[in-house]
Amino acid sequence: FLITMIAIFLIGSVLLTQTDARYTADWKSLDARPLPSWYDEAKFGIFVHWGVFSVPGFESEWFWWHWQGQQPPDKKCVRYMTENYPPGFSYADFAPQFHAQFFNPEDWADIFQASGAKYVVLTAKHHEGFTNWGSPNSWNWNSVDNGPHRDLVGDLGNAVRNRSLHYGLYNSLYEWFNPLYLSDKKNGFKTQEFVLHKLLPELYNMVVRYKPELIWSDGDWEAPDTYWNSTEFLAWLYNDSPVKDTIVTNDRWGAGCSCHHGGYYNCADKFTPGEVPKHKWEKCTSVDLQSWGYRRNMKIVELMDLPDIIEDLVRTVALGGNYLLNVGPTPEGMIPPLFEERLRGVGAWLDVNGEAIYGSSPWRVQRQNKTDTFWFTSKGSTVYAFMTTKPKRVILTLYAPKTSDNTNVTLLGNPCPLTWFPITADAGLVVALPELPFTPGQAWTLKLDGVL
Repeated sequence: FLITMIAIFLIGSVLLTQTDARYTADWKSLDARPLPSWYDEAKFGIFVHWGVFSVPGFESEWFWWHWQGQQPPDKKCVRYMTENYPPGFSYADFAPQFHAQFFNPEDWADIFQASGAKYVVLTAKHHEGFTNWGSPNSWNWNSVDNGPHRDLVGDLGNAVRNRSLHYGLYNSLYEWFNPLYLSDKKNGFKTQEFVLHKLLPELYNMVVRYKPELIWSDGDWEAPDTYWNSTEFLAWLYNDSPVKDTIVTNDRWGAGCSCHHGGYYNCADKFTPGEVPKHKWEKCTSVDLQSWGYRRNMKIVELMDLPDIIEDLVRTVALGGNYLLNVGPTPEGMIPPLFEERLRGVGAWLDVNGEAIYGSSPWRVQRQNKTDTFWFTSKGSTVYAFMTTKPKRVILTLYAPKTSDNTNVTLLGNPCPLTWFPITADAGLVVALPELPFTPGQAWTLKLDGVL
């Protein structure tokens, strides 16, 4: 009895220590925080880029910068404005046209749930500075005072959470044309007027009001993390915020932080490592290969097709990453039908193959070789082998698994055991494939129980 009570006390002490751990405002302490387990288990999320930039819907969400920020301006953007809008039309004039009149958060959440995603990340504020919620620090440049006249962040958050999906928010640290930011920039970031009077009050407010489970930070690269006060904010977020136990963050908190500091690592847009990184990571990519935001003139050949998305998802998860797939809604609040078709296609594939994705871990071998399209994940003594193209022969050879008398091989979606033979006593097996069912994703998964 005494030993049992001591054990219970020790376990309780460990749990109390973990729960009450205090993080200091430095990277050594902050980087030591364990990532909340929900994130790695989720594997697949949906990114949503939506804002005033959706109204011009031309080139990308960087339209304003390409038109009036960079020098020289993008000639295509200048011509687009000259040919379609009257003289003197400003970017701010696009905001009242951001009507979102067809935005139904329940419809969006249904699509996201049908996609098989476990979390959703919405742009609360992109580099243009327009907030998709009624920020008191963004007077008349937010979705409640202007444009839709509604709380887009709150409305979508309620619908997403009602479907047991995790909800995250994208937030750009910098704002292209904010006078306070431009003044700090002119001063070599030795002043912090923008950070103290705009960025941080807004971030704290956003977290307390919406309680996101993920903050996808961006727009950090022009200034060091000391300018953004990133470590102070993250210490509060991890220690005292209402989401301190569940919040997940990325690595974009100041110049040089990417791939080095933060929660999980993005490293770069569409980051695709060649081997399993030592740190949890995420690949963010977009169905539209040329833009994150909505484009009026996008063409079907410029979109990822479903087999490419599935293969990208499988590769990412096999290498230990999460996969964040972006769509750009229209200014009217509709998810373009081609985007919806892609998302529902991913969901249909995950309905059959999801057990090999959700909660999985990288196996000791991630890919059979550089020419075969076989990827692997694992759960305990179960290994999953993904075929991302249809095999040319009905006899499939897998060289890495070590079989035993208890090995059982099935095709996900078909419970019937498959016939298999060992190649050698040490490793490898030959599997007789059944007739593979048609799948728009053109990918199938073998489940190998009792292998090493």
